[in-house]
This record gives sequence, C-alpha cells and structure tokens, in this order.
Amino acid sequence: MMSTAESAKENALEIALVQSQLRWGDPAANRDHLGGLMDQSPGADLYLLPETFSTGFLGDSDAHPETMDGDTVAWMIEQARQRRAIIAGSLAITEQTKRFNRFIWASSDGVQACYDKRHLFGFGGEDKRYQAGDSPKVVEWNGWRVDLQVCYDLRFPVWCRNDREFDLQIFVANWPSPRVEAWRSLLKARAIENQSYVIGLNCTGHGGNGVDYPGCSSAWGPLGERLIELGPEETTGRVSLCLESLGDLRRKLPFLADADHFSISY
Repeated sequence: MMSTAESAKENALEIALVQSQLRWGDPAANRDHLGGLMDQSPGADLYLLPETFSTGFLGDSDAHPETMDGDTVAWMIEQARQRRAIIAGSLAITEQTKRFNRFIWASSDGVQACYDKRHLFGFGGEDKRYQAGDSPKVVEWNGWRVDLQVCYDLRFPVWCRNDREFDLQIFVANWPSPRVEAWRSLLKARAIENQSYVIGLNCTGHGGNGVDYPGCSSAWGPLGERLIELGPEETTGRVSLCLESLGDLRRKLPFLADADHFSISY
C-alpha cells in the first residue's frame, strides 16, 4: 500500500519557469540559450518556455518558417528526452499557407498536444499574420488536467472559464511592461474564479519589435495566493504544486458547483 508521503509526492508537480530574453528572429540562438537556462533547474517535471520562444513575438518574419517537422519541435522532443520532462511553450508554426501561434506540449515520445492561440493581439498586428485557433485544449498528464493558453487569451474570462475541469491553467506570454499590473491582476483573477492553479510565464528584456518586457512570471493558488513571482531578470524559477491539496480545497469550498451554465461558439 502506498504511504501518505508517497501519495503526496506522486500528486506533486515540479515546474520550472524559464524566463528569458528572446533573440529576435534567431531560433538556433534561442534554443541554445533556453537550454542553458533549463540547466539551472534540473529535475523538474515540466519546463515552461515563453510565447514564440524561438523568434520573439512577430519575429518570425525575419526567420525561416518553422514547421511541426522542423528543428525547434525536434529540439523540444530531444530536450524532453534528455531531461525526462515535458517541454512546453509556443512557436510560430506554418502549415501550408497558414501560420499559427501554437502552444506545443512535448514529451520524449513526441508532441502530445497543441493549442492554437484563439485571441490574436489586433492592437499589435498579430491578427494580420496568424490564423486564430478555434478550440481549447486540456492535456491529461500524470493525473493532472492542464489547460493551455497563450498571452492575450488571459484577458477573456469566458474563454478561460473552468467548464473543462482543469486543475492547472498555463499562460505563456510576451506581455509588455506598461501593462504588468494587468498581467498580475488577471492571473490572480483566473486562479480565483476557476479555483485552479494558474501560471503565467513571460519573457523579459527589450524585444526586436521595440517593446520592453517585464518578466514577472508567476504562479497562483486557487484562493488567489501568490506562490512565486520572478523579477525582471533572466532566470529559471521553480514552483511545486499539489493536486491533493487542490482537491481538498474544492471539496471544502465547492464554489465551481454554483457556476452559471452556458456555452460559447468556437
């Protein structure tokens, strides 16, 4: 019989938040740099990389188009194999004549799940370059249900609502410095309203598009408690999440049972 300590360890999830300045339009340089940052936090179950981590946000116009059979996806799978972990982050992926901002969840066995960003950032011109996704994605992994989201999706609570029975919601981002307080507030709100763990993984530094990014990657608990927040520097932070604790809280405070029931068109 499994002991209480062993059961708690099995339900724990060790996540490395890989907060980096991205090299504009240079996938090879970004792969090399992110690999070094991941080395700073060995033994994690999941390594989170920023939005469009191989090129920077909209930096793919200056790089050879990435595909699902290309070098960066292959690198993610190889990194997953070497580290015995999941590697997750978004890429600008081209399929035939369409381009997507695609969140990729990769293991040593290959790409396990993809989510194409639903809400394209019209204010920054993202809607002129990419095709919007049309469906959410929850990954089932090691007893966890993980909802995949990308940056601007964070502003749309109906899209992010927990009618998909997830335990952890992840936002990978290139969120700019002038709106860092919105970043914090919205991540906290998503955690509270969805009674879920929420992680926001942002980039940092000055982008090739002239935008400054604050870092401030963070993780939040289901009562809105901040579990970790990084500063503005390049670093790899670490947070441990417990599925058993989340279940206990939801049984004690069954707020999700009182949620409104409705559906939206994808």
